[in-house]
Amino acid sequence: MKLPGQEESDVSSASKNVPTGELDSGPGSGLSPDGPLDTDSRELEVSKDPLLFIQLNELLGWPHAPEWKETGRWVLFEEKLEVGAGRWSAPHVPTVALPSLQKLRNLLAKGLVLLDCPALSLQELAEQVTRVESLSPELRGKLKALLLQRPQHLIQTPCTSSCWGSAHLREASQEEEVPLKEQHQNPLRQKFPPGAEAGAVLAGQLGFLEQPLGVFVRLRDPVVLGPLIEVPLPSRFFCLLLGPPTLGRGYHEMGRAVAILLSDLQFQWRVRRASSLHDLLAALDAFLEEVTVLPPGRWDPTARIPPPKCLPSERKRIPSQLRVAKGPFVRRRTPAEDRHGRRQHAANPELQRTGRLFGGLVQDVRRKASWYLSDFLDALHPQCVSSVLYIYLATVTNAITFGGLLGEATDGAQGVLESFLGTAVTGAAFCLTAGQPLTILSSTGPVLVFERLLFSFSRDHSLDYLPFRLWVGIWVAIFCLVLVATEASVLVRYFTRFTEEGFCALISLIFIYDAVGKMLTLTHAYPIQRPGSPAYGCLCQYPDPGGNESQWTSTNPKDRDDILSMDLGLVNASLLPPPECAQRGGHPRGPGCHTVPDIAFFSILLFLTSFLFAMALKHVKTSRFFPSVVRKMLGDFSSVLAILLGCGLDAFLGLATPKLMVPREFKPTLPGRGWLVSPFGANPWWLSVAAALPALLLSILIFMDQQITGVILNRAEYRLRKGAGFHLDLFCVAVLMLLTSALGLPWYVSATVISLAHMDSLRRESRACAPGETPSFLGIREQRLSGLAVFILTGISIFLAPILKFIPMPLLYGIFLYMGVTAISSIQFTKRVQLLLIPAKHQPDLLFLRHVPLSRVHLFTAIQLACLGLLWIIKSTPAAIIFPIMLLGLVGVRKALEWVFSPQELLWLDEPMPEKERSIPEKGMEPEYSFSGSDSEDSELMYQPKAPEINISVN
Repeated sequence: MKLPGQEESDVSSASKNVPTGELDSGPGSGLSPDGPLDTDSRELEVSKDPLLFIQLNELLGWPHAPEWKETGRWVLFEEKLEVGAGRWSAPHVPTVALPSLQKLRNLLAKGLVLLDCPALSLQELAEQVTRVESLSPELRGKLKALLLQRPQHLIQTPCTSSCWGSAHLREASQEEEVPLKEQHQNPLRQKFPPGAEAGAVLAGQLGFLEQPLGVFVRLRDPVVLGPLIEVPLPSRFFCLLLGPPTLGRGYHEMGRAVAILLSDLQFQWRVRRASSLHDLLAALDAFLEEVTVLPPGRWDPTARIPPPKCLPSERKRIPSQLRVAKGPFVRRRTPAEDRHGRRQHAANPELQRTGRLFGGLVQDVRRKASWYLSDFLDALHPQCVSSVLYIYLATVTNAITFGGLLGEATDGAQGVLESFLGTAVTGAAFCLTAGQPLTILSSTGPVLVFERLLFSFSRDHSLDYLPFRLWVGIWVAIFCLVLVATEASVLVRYFTRFTEEGFCALISLIFIYDAVGKMLTLTHAYPIQRPGSPAYGCLCQYPDPGGNESQWTSTNPKDRDDILSMDLGLVNASLLPPPECAQRGGHPRGPGCHTVPDIAFFSILLFLTSFLFAMALKHVKTSRFFPSVVRKMLGDFSSVLAILLGCGLDAFLGLATPKLMVPREFKPTLPGRGWLVSPFGANPWWLSVAAALPALLLSILIFMDQQITGVILNRAEYRLRKGAGFHLDLFCVAVLMLLTSALGLPWYVSATVISLAHMDSLRRESRACAPGETPSFLGIREQRLSGLAVFILTGISIFLAPILKFIPMPLLYGIFLYMGVTAISSIQFTKRVQLLLIPAKHQPDLLFLRHVPLSRVHLFTAIQLACLGLLWIIKSTPAAIIFPIMLLGLVGVRKALEWVFSPQELLWLDEPMPEKERSIPEKGMEPEYSFSGSDSEDSELMYQPKAPEINISVN
């Protein structure tokens, strides 16, 4: 866009006097071109330019009592001074009128431009800027005295009310050119990273001037200009815009225009490297070329546009003349990246074949050995404490739940004690030796299904279960070692988002189903009925002769065993004579007595309390309530606080809800067996060979379960610095399979939901954020200590029964539901399912909807739903023995989709398969950073920084 009267100047002139090396450094600042103040150097180019804080001081009160008063400030967004309210406005996207930019350009073209000014103080700077030929010596003195006056700043401190930085105006001497106490106490300082600089813009009307005066200064060395800036930052830029009184707020708007220009990263980069007035004007012209005009009458100029949640990338803004040069924003998509900027699995060194036996394992060990010490040092952070508490409770809940389910499925051959011991031993060993220590090993739904089938087969054929299971585990370990030796883990390249989402949705549904199923079982045991009904009774707690609390239920005798179901965590009913108890039918009850409907009602209440409270605290972190430190604390400890609230409520009301059961004696659940499983028992010798067949199916399940979780955890969106270890992880799982099979402990693999929750609880976010900017995702705090502490605490929990027995089981079921809901609600698959129920005109502006017809999106979603439903049906029927093969079949279904959908559709809805990566650009697909010159909003949105696709949020 060219303004009237604007001289023709090529944008490339801005770079004529700039060395090539400077062009390579790129138009960045401390504020990353992609948005965050603190970014991962692996993802973004390291910027050399510091963050710039811009402040507008306006001259008010002429001619009676002229004074400088701060009326605006900028980092990324604008904050205006609301004089009547005595506060700063909320950050918003700045807007400026085109006439203001036109007047500014004309004023700078005729004014004084000083680049690399050697001034070292405000007084020296005032001497430099007043050396204008049009000013007489008398006017220069007046102007200098005016420039040295101390401005007023509105500084809002957290502990006091808003205060002005100066009570009265006076001329500052050289000794007074030091920052004020209020400046050092300004909480805005905490928002800036080290090395940040400032820019001062002074504008206003001055009666003794006959002509407008425009001065733009770039200091050679940044200098703290005393009290000029509200924050004691060294100033790099100084702009003075003064003139005779006119109608309107022309100089105020021109001052805002300068501030808006300096807050723009591209303009700032050019001005930092400008060597003449021509370069400065060329930078302004380049800014005008990208200006978007809002038509009058269709938009309210007084409206404040809120900051976007995610800033667009600066890469697309490179001028066409600079695109041929090598720069940080001119980056070509590599063959290993897709259209969304995600790095494909094939580019990872962990997923490249070495051609040698155990070659991948050796490389994983060498790679992880260099990070081993830092894996412990990086854990010295308070965030790891909250992560340990949260994941510990989730792991204990998982051990209790799956231990109870496993005991039910195996008729007591394994139980809660084996679940606790196995979780502690295998988890701690895995955290110490694995390639990805953030992974949490646990019992999983698919493995539990296989355990149930294996026990049913043994029972139906009169086989000794544990010895048969031992040989199955031995064969699984052998098969997994073969997979490690042949580097079969590189096949995870074929696990695209289609497979990952299907698997993650299945696991999440298992979590939700188990949590809701447990509560339904409880309500079935304690039906809520009217007083006087046959099933209505009371539950009494009283001390037995040994000092322990016993329970006795007074209801219909035929329902007594169901009511005191061990699966609910209740101690079995004692056959001792019942205590003195109040009569039924609504009469007053004695101490410790609770009617059965009370138990069901309050259990449901605690269940919903833990779920809803955890969900509410999850959203507090991104809300506007409370200071940021409080929001982060509440978000990090959301699950812990939810459980503490439920426990306090349960204790205050003295409820007889089912409590957490932990083993009280350290011995196997099955009476009469030792800790080591006999190799044969009563089974024939040939069964050790026949066990290879079910072991083959289980190996497929273990491989899929372990590696899909590994692929999800090691996605590029998480910005992991220390790499993955697919071969090493599978090797550790194989060795642990031998150990757990020999001890009769449950089998363990990576638990998708808990592992993702572990990673999400260790999210690193930028601390120094510009006003209005949301904290940016920096990566994961990669370490081994949090997982190790979780499993050590899990082992100690066997001996913490006096404390843990007060935790109501409904609370833990609510946390289970919370984890499952947050898991399934964060994947794209869920968003596409919701589109089936949303009319087209009300659908959200999702990126893939701009490139794929809605009918094709629905077809893709329907296929995923059909696969998920088929997996669930097979898992729940006697045909579950082929469940591992069906999981592997997801990869085949994804391959077959290439016959139904075009490569472009699959690129937006999923990911390209490895062998198709080269063929996609040949079919007309535009590379991500090709800079074809298109200004469509589609191509701009492709530069948005990607958050993790599958995310279990606990914040």
